[in-house]
Order: sequence, then structure tokens, then C-alpha cells
Amino acid sequence: MPQLRYAQLRYLSIVLFAWASIFVLTRGALLLAHWSDAGASGVQILRIFMVGLVYDATFLLYAALPLAFYLLLCPHRLWQHRGHRVFLHLLFGVSLFVMLFTATAEWLFWDEFGVRFNFIAVDYLVYSEEVINNILESYPVYPLIAALALVAVFLAAALKKPVSRALSAPLMPHKTALGAWALVLAGALLATLAVNQNFPRGLGGNAYQNELASNGPFQFFAAFRNNELDYMTFYATLPDEQVGSLLRQEVAEDNARFVNDDPEDIRRGIDNSGPEQRHNVVLVTVESLSARYLGAFGDRRGLTPNLDALAKHSLFFSNLYATGTRTDRGLEAITLSVPPTPGRSIVKRIGRESGYASLGQQFRDKGYDSVFIYGGRGYFDNMNAFFGGNGYRIVDQSSVASSDMTFQNAWGMSDEDLYAQTLRVADADHAAGKPFFLQLMTTSNHRPYTYPDGRIDIPSGSGREGALKYTDYAIGRFLAEAKGKPWFANTLFVFVADHTAGSAGKEDLPVANYHIPMFIYGPGIITPAEVTRLTSQIDVAPTLLGLLGFDYSSTFFGHNVLRDNAPAGRALIGNYQHLGLFDGQNLAILSPKGAMRRHDDALGISHEQTATKRDPLVARDIAYYQGASHDFTQGLLGWQPTQSAAVAVHP
Repeated sequence: MPQLRYAQLRYLSIVLFAWASIFVLTRGALLLAHWSDAGASGVQILRIFMVGLVYDATFLLYAALPLAFYLLLCPHRLWQHRGHRVFLHLLFGVSLFVMLFTATAEWLFWDEFGVRFNFIAVDYLVYSEEVINNILESYPVYPLIAALALVAVFLAAALKKPVSRALSAPLMPHKTALGAWALVLAGALLATLAVNQNFPRGLGGNAYQNELASNGPFQFFAAFRNNELDYMTFYATLPDEQVGSLLRQEVAEDNARFVNDDPEDIRRGIDNSGPEQRHNVVLVTVESLSARYLGAFGDRRGLTPNLDALAKHSLFFSNLYATGTRTDRGLEAITLSVPPTPGRSIVKRIGRESGYASLGQQFRDKGYDSVFIYGGRGYFDNMNAFFGGNGYRIVDQSSVASSDMTFQNAWGMSDEDLYAQTLRVADADHAAGKPFFLQLMTTSNHRPYTYPDGRIDIPSGSGREGALKYTDYAIGRFLAEAKGKPWFANTLFVFVADHTAGSAGKEDLPVANYHIPMFIYGPGIITPAEVTRLTSQIDVAPTLLGLLGFDYSSTFFGHNVLRDNAPAGRALIGNYQHLGLFDGQNLAILSPKGAMRRHDDALGISHEQTATKRDPLVARDIAYYQGASHDFTQGLLGWQPTQSAAVAVHP
């Protein structure tokens, strides 16, 4: 190209070519490392790299804007100064280091989540203290940075001659430079209109291939920009009346009465038969507890002996599915019983995270002490603001004296310490004659997988297996200590996962990777049994309240799955973008830009096909998510103190 005879454009082209090369090498390395997952044919490999080049070029147009602005408008006298040329050589080396560092970060992020940078990476910037400490404890960061710096220095030295030749080329006249800058800016603006998170990589198909075709930095900034997605703007919709009718059919039970005639308002009075059972409740949300890791589901490594034994002495829910892939989604589903609406969870919607008819409010309305007990610092994921604004008082790491903690890592105190605090809270409430509802969130089963020494036969920090076995050990010790308490005989213990250890798969929503366990344990209160009915995390709250025989005013989207005539099971699953409804066999998926798909035999050899609103499964899917979005935006999920279950009846 004749215009590359100018020094500014030659230097810029070298920088951008180096960056593009790193992008291509990163894509190739990820493809080779996950060859079997991608399952790509020759044509599909070509597509991965061609689509990838589109994303790479789009990001490079954005990234080139500030550098091009400086290079093209730099005064000629300054450009020709020897010190300025040294500066540009150094800038080139620094840019190489930054891109190598980004590629390494992408590799580590993919290793944990199976995707390019996304919403999670954006959130990690917000909670930098926990994340940085976690990275420092999980990886040899400083040697890695040193190695990347050496590679960057080597590459900069190897390319010193072509860079010097570029800097010595004729300079572009200022008027021409202004025109060139305008072209770069126009290209970036056009790319903004033409390329987004889903186009041209597409929706559906092999999810690994779509992720490989992406560009990590592009996806990061796209996720930062689109951290909330308006359902009505981006997703398939149905008329309000149809949504209301379908949704009321979904949540209806013979002991529920809707309180008004608004078809999209699902508030209803729940009248459970028999006297209320004023049992204490300890609800433990366990970090990253995938069903497939438990012996009760067939794992033979013996990592969970206490939970496996618990399965025989509790209500063991063997067909339960998490709603999402992050802790905040699990807490949202269990606490509010709402589907995982697109974008951020309600837990993290700052300024709109409080005032809901939560599980804690329901217990508080019955005279219970509702407490959220967290092993870490509750500002993480906005937990303190969410739970504090929805009927709970807070006990987290910051409210525990250092002398009362035996072990800490990046995410907080060990599970043993969390359970020790729980026992103290329960003892105090029992001494005061007050029933308690304690909702816990554990942290130990999380990278860096560290825990107190000498507890189990797997060394601390050696990997997920050890963290899982320690998690199980801590649960067993907690129950053993609780059995010696005067309140034990009147207490229900619920153990449920927040999400699985990994949700990535070949499909956008791989149903099997959302499978989690739940146990409701209470000797003398609960008759042990296996519950095989298809259950969603949004069913936890109404099932628990039904088990206690509570009458209450409900905004829950779930239902009590223990009723003899409970509706047919279904599971709501999603990530920040794709929204699914699984009926036990088939899966409907809603995606941005109004896309609708279904997977038949979603737990077997899944066959994806496009779908329409006429498909009953798709229509149900729309009803749940459109209805949840409407109720959230219109304030229909708000807490109203119970007046009577016998509210105005509108069948």
C-alpha cells in the first residue's frame, strides 16, 4: 500500500500486526488445548479463524484510536527527536507485554470458566482485592510476569530493525494525517454498528467454537457495556395477556389464590394446611457443589462421605438444577425464587437490590431472627446490601474477630470458622427464646482451594478435589457439633449448592452442567426419602415454607414440589445472555435479537433447531422471563407484610 510509506502508518501497522499475531496464536493454542470439546471439522476450523479475524480487526480498530491519534498528530519536530524514537521503541515493547499478559489472562480465565472474557471478568475488576489475592494464591504470578517481560523484551529486540526503519520513513503531512485519523475513526464507528457479541460468531451451534471465534478483549468491553439487558428490547416477547395467562398457569397451586386481576401480577396468598411448624432452619448454600462430584450420584473417589451418608437420612433432591453459573444467581434464586433474568442478577443491581418479598422476610414476619452468615466480606457481589435490604441481619468475615478465625484465604475464613460463627448465633437466639433462620454462604470450595492443614488426607492448595473433600469434612463436623446443642432436635438443616463447579459445554446451556444436590435433614422431623421430581433452585423457598406449613403472601415463581399434586417439574437455567426452560427432556432457549431455539433430548444427544413462539415450550420460556422482567421493573416483587392468607380471591 503506497500510504504505508509514511512513518506514522508503518509504525502503527507493526504494532497492530504484532497484536493480531498474538490474538491468532491465542486462538490456536486454545483450540489445540480443547480440540475434543470443539469437535471442529476443517471447514469449521476455517470459520473459527475467519470470524476470529473479524473480531480481532474490530478490537484493533478501537485499540488503534488513541495510538493513531497521537502518532498522526504528533509534531514533526518531536517525531524526529532521538528521545522520541527511544520512547516509541519502549512503547512497542510495553504493548507487546500488555498483549502477552492479556493472552495469558485469557488462558487462565478459560481454564476456570471455559469461555472468553465475559461478565465475570468485568465483575472481577470491581472486587479487585479478593480476585487479586485469589490469583496470587492460585498461580505463580510473579515468575509468570517476569517470564512474559523477558519474552516481550526478546520480541522487541528482534523487531528493533523493522521498527527503526519505520520510524525513519518520511512523515505524513498534517492535512493528510487528519484525513487518515478520520478514516480510522470512521472504521471504528462502522465496526460498532456491524459487529457485536453475537454477530458474526452467531448463536447456537457448538459453544466452544463460538467462544474460540471470539476475541477476549472485545468480549470484555462488550460485556462491560452490556451489563444489563432489557428483556423487552432484546428478547422474543408475547402479548401481555398471554404472558399473564401462561405464567399464572405455571405458578398456580390448589392452595394458592391470586390477590388481584392484573394478569402479570403473580402475588398470591398461600394457605398451607395444618398448624405451622416453628422449627429453626439452617440453610447452607455450598460453593460450587456439582452433583457429579458426590458418591450419591456415582462418583467413586470418596470425596464426600458425609454428604453421601446424609443422602440416606434426609430428603435428598436428586433432580435439582441451578439457575445460573455464579454465586449471586444461586442466592437470587434461593432467596427470591425468581428466574435468572438477563444481565446482572437482582443481588447486584445496585440501588434496586432491596425491598423484595424474600425468604428472609417471610421468616422475619413469623418472628424469626433471619441472619445471613457469609465466610467472606459481604460487600463482595453486593451481598450485604442485598441481604441487609431484604429482611436479614449480617454476620460476615468483617464482623468476626481475627482470634475467632483459624484460617483465612483470598475469599474469607474457612468453612469451619463459618460454622463456628453459625453455632454462636444459634446458641444466642436459642438462649433468647427466639426461633432462627440462618442462611449461610460457604467459600472453601473455590480456587485457590486452600484450607486448614491436617483435616483431610489431601494437602491444602492441591486442587478442587481437596477443597471438595474439606468442604464435606466441615459439614460433617458442623452437624456433629450441632447434635450436642439443645436446639438441634427442633432444627431443619438444608444443604444446597449455589451453582456447579463448571458450566461450560458444547451447547450454550448444557443442562447436565447445572445439576446440583440438595438435602433437607432433620432427625425426628423429616422422614428420609429421595425426591426425584424435576426441581429448580427457584422451588427451594416455597418448598421449605410449605414443609413448615407456613401461610404467607408469595411473589415466588417457584412452587412446593413436595405436594402430592404439585405441578409438573421444570427447571429455569441461564447465563447472563441465554435464558432456558428445561421440562425434563427438552430445552427451550431464548437469546438476544429475538432468537428462539430448542434442544430435544437435552440430557442425551442434543439436537438443536430454531423454534417459534408457537412452540408450547418456547411460549412457557417466554412467559417466565418476560413475566419476571415485567414484575421486577414494575415493582411487583416488593415485600408486603402478611395480613391474612385469606386475601381477596381471584382464581
